[in-house]
Amino acid sequence: MNRTTLSLLAGTAALAAVTGFATLSSPQAATTAGTAAELPVERTSLLCPEPSTSEVAETSYTSFTPVTKNTGNDGKAELKAAAEESDGQNQSQSKNKGKSKGKKKAAKPVLTPKEPGTPVTGDTSGGDAPALVGTAEGKFAPGWTVQETTEVAAGAGRGLQGVNCSAPDTEFWFPGASTAADRTDYVHLTNPDDSAAVVDIELYGKEGALDSSLGEGITVAPHSSDPILLSTLTEEKQEDLTVHVNVRSGRVGAAVQALDDKLGGDWLAASADPSGSLVLPGIPKDATAVRLVAYTPSDSDADLKVRLASPSGLITPAGNETLHVKGGMTTAVDLGDVTRGEAGSLVLTPTDDSVPVVAALRVVRGKGANQETAFIPATRPVGTRATVADNSAKGSTLSLTAPTRTATVKVTASAGSEGGEAVSKTFTIKAGTTQNVEAPTPTGLKGTFALTVEHVSGGPVYGARTLAATEDGVPGFTIQTLPDDRGMVAVPEADEDLSVLQK
Repeated sequence: MNRTTLSLLAGTAALAAVTGFATLSSPQAATTAGTAAELPVERTSLLCPEPSTSEVAETSYTSFTPVTKNTGNDGKAELKAAAEESDGQNQSQSKNKGKSKGKKKAAKPVLTPKEPGTPVTGDTSGGDAPALVGTAEGKFAPGWTVQETTEVAAGAGRGLQGVNCSAPDTEFWFPGASTAADRTDYVHLTNPDDSAAVVDIELYGKEGALDSSLGEGITVAPHSSDPILLSTLTEEKQEDLTVHVNVRSGRVGAAVQALDDKLGGDWLAASADPSGSLVLPGIPKDATAVRLVAYTPSDSDADLKVRLASPSGLITPAGNETLHVKGGMTTAVDLGDVTRGEAGSLVLTPTDDSVPVVAALRVVRGKGANQETAFIPATRPVGTRATVADNSAKGSTLSLTAPTRTATVKVTASAGSEGGEAVSKTFTIKAGTTQNVEAPTPTGLKGTFALTVEHVSGGPVYGARTLAATEDGVPGFTIQTLPDDRGMVAVPEADEDLSVLQK
């Protein structure tokens, strides 16, 4: 990406605009020239994809903002249905979508949080719920999190499907998608802005790029959401694909809904940006099958050391010590029941030269006809703070791993959505281990609650939360990772230098 070099004065002005010129009034910003002040972001946008087309779907939404210092008393947050464009407005999308859609009326729920620190929930049923667009400002913006959870009783993708509503962006990688005969995978694209977005969808299989001309130049109309059926973009049937969503103009939210005829289904969130080392946290201890899918956008091949961070330390899976990923090609390997009854996270590191890679895990629980699927993409570390909503006293598992150095974290269970008081606990995660920690629950809990993980000291920590709900013998579950919420922004102080205007 080409970047225009900015003067220090102009760069400071741009950052001040992001935080609402907080640097001009905040006492924390009164530092010496050249240092940076950590300030809360003042605006956050989140996009939730259409949850399901199943008439037996039951969907819940949970909105939560952790309490953040120095945010002031003002602000608001709301989650609204994305407006649908008129029929025939977008001829390009009609060629690519896997299902036809007419104009829809705005559908509930529309969530309006009351105060940071307390979750707000809403629900809907059936297959007509639209995509949602959310905006939080002021005290509601830093760390704002919205969870979309759907239970589907029968049919393709039956089980529990969950996704963290995500911020709009311009590029996404999804290793782990498929066009196999028993899979129905959609890429959901949501445009929150007033102008159209133009998107390319590229597919990469075991031998490289697939012929997919229909994925080029897809127009996503303003304030609309388009589910693109992958099998309409290519005639090739491949079990393991990497989907690259590249936005030519504008920005979108993107997520892959992966539905299997026999193994249930779930949302596949975007992998962390391509990197030489990756962590995929929170493999359930009772996983019966784990499949690793990786891809490198580099022309060079990547050779990765594969290790499992277990409760006792880093171990190498027998028979899968390394993974060779050819440049521009998707590689997949079955790891079986790699956790063997213990909590685990996968750690990928280069064996020699570092080559950027994206990766995800497809995890299966259960046996025979009672199997269900979830996905774990490579993720960013918890960083300063990360939050996941829609937890219950039973059925939620918080998994934390410290792949390189021992670390200490603080875990806070928020007040309940219908009552209860917040509780915090501190945990130490030993180097190279994964721990399913006994996360606290709110005192006098009523409803659901959020879990916030804050890094206290030591090395980087990665996290994931598993929601489980078994119905009719089918072990429904979904997994969401806990990347840093980016609720704080560093705003450098600088003295004005008017001489730059003379250059």
